[in-house]
Parts: sequence; C-alpha cells; structure tokens
Amino acid sequence: MNRYFDSGRSMQKEKKLETDEMLKLMRIVNDNPQITQRELSFNLGLSLGKVNFLMKAMMEKGFIKARNFKNSNHKIAYMYCLTPEGIEEKTKVTYAFLKRKLAEYEKLESEIQQLREEVGNEL
Repeated sequence: MNRYFDSGRSMQKEKKLETDEMLKLMRIVNDNPQITQRELSFNLGLSLGKVNFLMKAMMEKGFIKARNFKNSNHKIAYMYCLTPEGIEEKTKVTYAFLKRKLAEYEKLESEIQQLREEVGNEL
C-alpha cells in the first residue's frame, strides 16, 4: 500500500498513542509532583526527549505548571502540578480512554465466545 494513502490512519494512531502517553504522564505527575523527567521516562518506557516534548506541550496548553524548588541535593529541581485545565483535560482523556478500552474489551469478549463455540466450549 502506498504510504501516502495510509498517512491519515498513521496520524490518527500516532495521536491516540500520544494522548494515551499524556494521560499516563498526567496520572503519574498528579500522584508524584516532584518526579523528574528522567524518572517519568523510566516509568513510562519513553525516551527522555519524548517526555520532555510531552511536558512542554502540556505546559504550553496550560495543563501542567512547573515550579522550581530545592531538593535534598541542593540542586534546583521542578515540581509539576496539574492546573484546573489539566485536571479537566485528564478527566476528558480518561473518559475517552475508558470508552475505547471498554469497546475493545467487548469486541474481544465476543471473539472469545465465538472461539469457544468453535472448539465446543472445551476450555
């Protein structure tokens, strides 16, 4: 298939992945505001550059604020917090994510039932 004709689907899939990554990131930041981007990178399984990109994008949209503080090593560090807009966005994205996952679950459940019928409910 020509890559130019598939670009719409690829972009949608990439946007969905990015939204899922942003949701995971918002959930972690909400639970642990003093987490570093390096720790986020490790916890999410994303590159540090990708985490930095997502954090900047969410700050530009007003979903997250970063505040400086001194940590125990006397270094300047950041504390991240969700803004009211960020909390609202997290709720919307969580709802959409849950709705999508429930649809996937129902489809999978239907496929499992069909397979069980094909093998005679032996499992």
